[in-house]
Amino acid sequence: MSKRRGGSAIRIAVAATSAVRRAGLESIVRSQPELQLTGSFGAVPILTSFARSTEVDVIVIDADTIRDLLLEPRFDAAIVLLTEVSDARSISRLLRSGVCAILSRESRLDDVLSGIYAAYDGMVLLSIPAAESLAAVFGDRPLDLDAESSDEITSRETEVLRMLAEGLVNKDIAMRLGISEHTVKFHISSILDKLGASTRTEAVTVGIRLGLIPI
Repeated sequence: MSKRRGGSAIRIAVAATSAVRRAGLESIVRSQPELQLTGSFGAVPILTSFARSTEVDVIVIDADTIRDLLLEPRFDAAIVLLTEVSDARSISRLLRSGVCAILSRESRLDDVLSGIYAAYDGMVLLSIPAAESLAAVFGDRPLDLDAESSDEITSRETEVLRMLAEGLVNKDIAMRLGISEHTVKFHISSILDKLGASTRTEAVTVGIRLGLIPI
């Protein structure tokens, strides 16, 4: 996936067989000043040809079938897929093929934007049905080995926590780390949850007590 380009717009290409749904995706991209629509297509094969000759950061595809997507060679860009396909086998194949975000075709504007920013920043975002489908496959496996580590603060979250202690706002943290503000929000939400804190100030206080923030 392309690296963040020093504040330049994130280049987006969209594809949907339905002209109405394609127009909806175009509207979502155009609603954000930091997103740039580089192409809009009615079929994945045409999009593939375009992506081979044009630099694209994120590809958003609305599809009622994933057959064409799985048959296509892997894209260099991150992929956000809007689909109703939610069986575990298909979700697994899509993730292995390079899809970063799998959302419902009826997702709200904010959800689609979250998928775009998450995919661009190298994160994976799944709709509840897709996540539940994968969870069901492993639901009968013992989780004892992971129980102690599941709530540990990651190194990136520690970085964010220390920046919160410096008094940096989301925009400043995003610029320093080279990620989107949406991703910063994800990290902060995870930090609050793991530390059992309800505010940033409380999270910083707990972080100092736990030795996560040097004083």
